[in-house]
Amino acid sequence: MRVKNTILVAILACLTACTVKEENNDKSESIVKSAKKPHVLFISIDDFRPELASYNGGMAVTPNLDAIASNGVRFLNAHAQQAICGPSRASIMTGLRPDTLGVTHNYVKFRHKLKDVKTIPQHFMDNGYLATYVGKIFHHGDKDEELSWNTPAAYHKLPADLKKPSRYALKSNMDLQTKQRKEMFAKYGEQAKFGLGSGPAFEKADVPDTAYEDGYNAELAIVTLKELLATSDKPLFLGFGMNKPHLPWVAPKKYWDLYDPKEIPLSSQTEGPIGGAAMGLHASFEMRTFSNVPNAGPIPDDLAVDLKHSYLASVSYIDAQIGRIMQAFEQAGILDNTIVIVWSDHGYHLGEMGIWGKASNYDIATRVPLIISTPNMTNKEKGSVSEALVELVDVYPTLSELAGLGVPKHLEGQSMVPLLTQPDLPWKQAAFSQFPSPALREWGAFPLRKGMRETYFGPLIEKVEARIKRQQGDKWDRELFEHHLMGYSMRTRQYRLVAWKDNRDPSKGPLFVELYDHNSDPTETTNVANEHPIVVSHLLKQLNDAVVK
Repeated sequence: MRVKNTILVAILACLTACTVKEENNDKSESIVKSAKKPHVLFISIDDFRPELASYNGGMAVTPNLDAIASNGVRFLNAHAQQAICGPSRASIMTGLRPDTLGVTHNYVKFRHKLKDVKTIPQHFMDNGYLATYVGKIFHHGDKDEELSWNTPAAYHKLPADLKKPSRYALKSNMDLQTKQRKEMFAKYGEQAKFGLGSGPAFEKADVPDTAYEDGYNAELAIVTLKELLATSDKPLFLGFGMNKPHLPWVAPKKYWDLYDPKEIPLSSQTEGPIGGAAMGLHASFEMRTFSNVPNAGPIPDDLAVDLKHSYLASVSYIDAQIGRIMQAFEQAGILDNTIVIVWSDHGYHLGEMGIWGKASNYDIATRVPLIISTPNMTNKEKGSVSEALVELVDVYPTLSELAGLGVPKHLEGQSMVPLLTQPDLPWKQAAFSQFPSPALREWGAFPLRKGMRETYFGPLIEKVEARIKRQQGDKWDRELFEHHLMGYSMRTRQYRLVAWKDNRDPSKGPLFVELYDHNSDPTETTNVANEHPIVVSHLLKQLNDAVVK
């Protein structure tokens, strides 16, 4: 998906208020003025939906994220460009949309098409910054270490007895994972290497935080910060990437103990939208790779409670690690000159619409927490809330402006700086996301490999494929639906539109359309496209104006 430059300029001219009044410019400029270049703490969280008390009643216990929110602006309507790790992270880090980059699944590097695209840390490096990262910033396998970072993490400063953790802390679960992997390779051969054969989906162990990866990475980030401050006076761009709450949901026991399982509610929305796209929801493929989750059929309620409990425990665990790095910045005396941004790569279904996982075009999968705090915020601005529609692709120009850097011309997002001083400014009409037919994609959004049908996923694929054929009739074509069908999603203040198009020629009309009215149906339970043809026509035109190859 790519927003045309000419159209984007027109949209910005008529829909943003930052050029309407001179006083708005003055206010936003005060946010970016600083005696010296600010440091940047760039906090990424994996698979984290807005399950925060500060986001309209989420139930995660997150005192440190809440503290950041109380000192910054939180965006309640922020959306990822694609609800899967690789494409989303490539998009935010380059400021380009998935179709522009040609990155719509996890198994392609973001420089394969645009080799010289400049990433956020590259831009900061070009302007005198030391750029380093700890944890997950780019997607695994495409970290761009040679070009996007100029300073390594200080592994040599870690205590000698601190070892990099395994996936699980308990030996029993490590052994179970080894056993499962061997069985899957024996049964399915090559296909097993794409994620089959895991241990349990969650683990509760009475261990220190450093027994799991994010606690280890917090230690590494702190010693790296100290090392850089001791050896250089350059401004820092520090990427601090949390791996949780990505599956498996593992966390020390003390974080599980923050929640009473009897008080953990399960989603009552156990079916997909009435009249929704049959290809719009998957069969929880990734979740079903774990040893304690059924290979088929519904997730039992007792297991569902354990799963949600483990997700929440993982969130509280990473919140503690974020608190530690914030404390390190404060103790170093630089927090008052640090831009702090917190974002997640996409949302997550925890049973909503009957599925467990990311990878859909619905609000629960595209909506993310996004919090920005800057050194020059006034007390009035701190703790503000913006309901403006914003996108992760907007992060690059925002950070560039906040740091007083030039904004690269290739970017397809819009700086959110005016919203930091006036959160209720009129803003974008829509946020855009996309996802290729989830029902017929593997959990990395890759088209179904031949071997996938030969695994225990085969019957699940056959079942959903039959449902698609019943709904789509003579529109069904395997090559199209498995390889080229893209759901282009547009979220306005009132509606979510999903237009299912052949991405070889998005200018053609959609094969199927979904429309959800958030005024009356905020959880997107019923497709009302047939009831509102005029609305659909208007929104489709708006979508088509914004989408090119």
